[in-house]
Amino acid sequence: MKATPMIATLVLLFSLFTGFAHAEPASININTANVETLASLNGIGASKAEAIVAYRDTNGPFQSAEDLANVKGIGARTVQKNADSLTVE
Repeated sequence: MKATPMIATLVLLFSLFTGFAHAEPASININTANVETLASLNGIGASKAEAIVAYRDTNGPFQSAEDLANVKGIGARTVQKNADSLTVE
């Protein structure tokens, strides 16, 4: 039995898995994201996501991702944990 097809399959699978590991996470625009999208962030549940939308509706768009810490119940640590996933546009 030839090992070439087996090796080729293993190389293909390895390259697929390493490609997914290096894929960049999608950025979430905190000025346009809905409650469901915001709730997918680390440390943000449905109630905090609703608070983000309410804050945004009352105070206007966020100027930076760090402004998210102005929302009651969201601290700088939560913002820091999600920094790579947040954007404002």
